[in-house]
Amino acid sequence: MKTVNRGYTGIPTFLRQRVASEPSEFKGARIGVLGVPFDEGSPFLPGSRFGPRGIREHSLRIPVDEPLYDPDNGETYLGTELSNGHIIDVGDIDIRPANPGRTFELITAKVREMLDAGLFPVILGGDHSITYPIFEAFDKPAHVIQFDAHQDYAEIDEDLNRTNSHAFRYITQMDTCLSLTQVGIRGLRTTKGHVDELRANGHRVICMTEARKLGPAGIAELLPEGSDVYVTIDVDALDLSIVPGCVSGEPDGLTFRQLMESLKALAQRHRIVGFDFVEVNPPLDIGTGATSYLGALIVTGFLGHICNQPWWAETAEAEAMA
Repeated sequence: MKTVNRGYTGIPTFLRQRVASEPSEFKGARIGVLGVPFDEGSPFLPGSRFGPRGIREHSLRIPVDEPLYDPDNGETYLGTELSNGHIIDVGDIDIRPANPGRTFELITAKVREMLDAGLFPVILGGDHSITYPIFEAFDKPAHVIQFDAHQDYAEIDEDLNRTNSHAFRYITQMDTCLSLTQVGIRGLRTTKGHVDELRANGHRVICMTEARKLGPAGIAELLPEGSDVYVTIDVDALDLSIVPGCVSGEPDGLTFRQLMESLKALAQRHRIVGFDFVEVNPPLDIGTGATSYLGALIVTGFLGHICNQPWWAETAEAEAMA
């Protein structure tokens, strides 16, 4: 008898894919989904440590016994990846409570292990401080595109240096960061000096009015075609009204459609080298877990757009012939 998978049954791995936490178990996989249940970088309300689990649980609602189908555009996604076991759930980082420095080292080491094994990394957070140790694992330079309501570019001092407000101060100081493009910045908590400094140093700060004018294609065209791009998505890039499970939501944000079309445009124009999705806070979410479900849809949808690109298939063919 065929198993009927329901959203409330089964072990909550991402999209019900197999767990493979050690390199010896990575064989046959191309995509690794890693959870980073860390929220000690959040100076306001904790809870995003439960984000990876929440997103995984709500990914069980997505049927995976055949290619995923979008009735709006008629496209299918992840058929090959799901049927051939190309996606694995790598599990979670072993968080060291009250020791963020050591936790960050473990994050970098695990992502580097995935990259060395040829896995495309998909990271579920966790607060936005984790993007710094994630990106530190990449040896090859790449552009960084950050979808976010906030810049996360606070000054670093010895007493305050590993919060979710510091990640992109660190990243822009790294030789492997070719440029930073922030999309969706808005609100009265923005610091003028940070905007001016980033722009003066050749980076891009795209506030909401400009983001709407550019549209998805215009956002993708900010970088030279074919660029290597790392994408980081803070759930608060979306409008406050659709992300109740978010600690720092702001009004006047992106719609779900605007974000997904922007991610699709990036996937079509560039070579995405990895991405993370952060700041879902399940304890703050409404009864249906709407924000965790939204996260599962965004991560799955973006991954689908990436895997539909010609370079993805070409890479698979090259690996098979090697």
